[in-house]
Amino acid sequence: MFELLLTMLERLGIIVTIAFVLTRFRFFRDMIYSDQLARKQQYVAIGFFGFFGIIGTYTGLTFSTDSLQFNSWPLEVSSDEAIANSRVIGVVLAGLLGGKRVGFGAGLIAGIHRYMLGGFTAVACGLASIIAGLIAGSLHKRNRHVKLRSAFMIGAGAETVQMLIILLLSKPFQNAMALVEVIGIPMILANGIGCALFLLIIKNVVNEEEKAGALQAQKTLRIADQTLGYLRQGLSETSAHEVCQILHREIEGSAVAITDRTHILSHVGLANDHHQSGHEIQTTITKDVIHKGEIVIANDQTIHCAEKNCPLGAAIIAPLKQRGKTIGTLKFYFRSEKEITHIITELVLGLSNLLSNQLEIAEADKAYQLAKEAEIKALQAQISPHFLFNSLNTIISLIRIEPDKARKLLVSLSHFLRQNLSGTTANMTSLNQELKHVKAYLEVEEARFVDRLTVKYTIDESVLSVQLPPLTLQPIVENAIKHGIKNKENDCLVEITIAQNPNGVTVCVTDNGEGISPDRLPELGRAHVSSEIGTGLGLYNVNRRLTMLFGNEASLSIHSEPCNGTTICFLIPLMEDE
Repeated sequence: MFELLLTMLERLGIIVTIAFVLTRFRFFRDMIYSDQLARKQQYVAIGFFGFFGIIGTYTGLTFSTDSLQFNSWPLEVSSDEAIANSRVIGVVLAGLLGGKRVGFGAGLIAGIHRYMLGGFTAVACGLASIIAGLIAGSLHKRNRHVKLRSAFMIGAGAETVQMLIILLLSKPFQNAMALVEVIGIPMILANGIGCALFLLIIKNVVNEEEKAGALQAQKTLRIADQTLGYLRQGLSETSAHEVCQILHREIEGSAVAITDRTHILSHVGLANDHHQSGHEIQTTITKDVIHKGEIVIANDQTIHCAEKNCPLGAAIIAPLKQRGKTIGTLKFYFRSEKEITHIITELVLGLSNLLSNQLEIAEADKAYQLAKEAEIKALQAQISPHFLFNSLNTIISLIRIEPDKARKLLVSLSHFLRQNLSGTTANMTSLNQELKHVKAYLEVEEARFVDRLTVKYTIDESVLSVQLPPLTLQPIVENAIKHGIKNKENDCLVEITIAQNPNGVTVCVTDNGEGISPDRLPELGRAHVSSEIGTGLGLYNVNRRLTMLFGNEASLSIHSEPCNGTTICFLIPLMEDE
């Protein structure tokens, strides 16, 4: 009995080989990872596993109930003989991986073949093969992978059922009993182990390939993250050098180079003594890539380096494109062509596409920035470029750690920009809209100051319908932020007060900043005041529009003391209809 078990386990090497071959087939991977196979895939699986069951039969041992001896490779079975085999493995795996239909089909093929070989267990073994497929198919679970323990138990259980069927159907019973006593336990253990071993090999091979693919994807994403900041500047010697440094560090190669259409922009790695940035492109094959726009693998016969003792014997040269036009090349060098694998070639092709897309984004960003600059000029410099860039940087820093807050700040920033746009065309706006504009601005600034800024509102809600020129309150608040509290390390305070009085509505902005020097105070808001930190143009424009519309009584009133903060107020006289 023990010798039979060892012999059957030895022949599981055939199962191991078949399992490895199976990993090369797409349909088999689909069986492992898909919930349901298409009809064509089912037919292929039935045929394959049925054939696998037949192989399991032929790799078994014939057992004579008369002589109690085993013979190898059962090609013919006499009336007193039976076969100790691993047929159940293929049938059980067909059911576990493909379901009832696949299990039944594979069992039917393997069972008919076993019946045709003959022997006093022919009917019992043929029927048992079909039942094994149905049992395994009924245990097939969608959305769940088959576990090794389950494969062992089901394989051993299916073989146990076969032993019982042999006892029930095979004649004479004495021969059936003698057979089961000798081969029962070895076959149950061997086929259980075979099912688990088969599945283990399949999973390990597939998982290793997926792991390799995941590592390549992770490496590509890491490269994309590291190179994006440099390629946003466009393709230049500086950006190309930084990108080559990153690629040479991440990819196993002798050297990495980037060129434009005529010159080497950067070369990092071996042979940098004669492959230098600023030199004209030396090789004809690189010029061909630029001309044709297709990736090329060069060996020592085609690379044609001008230096005879160049250590670089092979290269992958891929085009870099913008708007479909080749603007340069990405080159990975190796010592010999043997170092260039299929995975490396695919990776280089992917990287060339990645870098090309980043260059496209850089060009789009550049066009966007130009349009934005034109828009800002059209808005008559109402938006400070520093405020906009600082706001975007703040939002970018929050996207990963506080996405909800970043989204809220984007909404506030969009409201602020929209109000600036409408403010350049509208003649008047409500105090309520002006206040919303200021709140949107301050929400962004509060995020940038990170718990250093406190904003207080004291608002008389009944006067918010009062009309005033647009972009009146925000420049005053911005002045408090930019010139009042920007140098305070903590406890920054800005207070906005809107209240009604007998003469109209008073609006005040107070900060606890460093204050304004007495020599500048008389002219502030009434003329351009040049200094190292500003021109006073914002307050001048606000004061000019207020006085032109409402008279001198609406002009800015500024109270300030050095180190004790500043208060700027203005009055909105009530009209007759208000």
